[in-house]
Amino acid sequence: MERLKDLKPGESAVVTGYSGNDPVYLNKLLTMGLTKGTEIKLMKVAPLGDPVEIMVRGYNLSLRKMEADILEIRRKV
Repeated sequence: MERLKDLKPGESAVVTGYSGNDPVYLNKLLTMGLTKGTEIKLMKVAPLGDPVEIMVRGYNLSLRKMEADILEIRRKV
């Protein structure tokens, strides 16, 4: 299982699941379009690693480090 922090800017991945057990935050991720099977691309990482910017469903989205760590991904090759 990989996390967004394992990607380099420009690399793509697919959302495979979620860690943690906060249903409110999981619903927030789903509302933002981060559903299982969705392709994402890491665009930018702030100098201290927080926040990260990803492209999802044609728009750019910024996530805090702790938010990004909830996503489980599979790197696209």
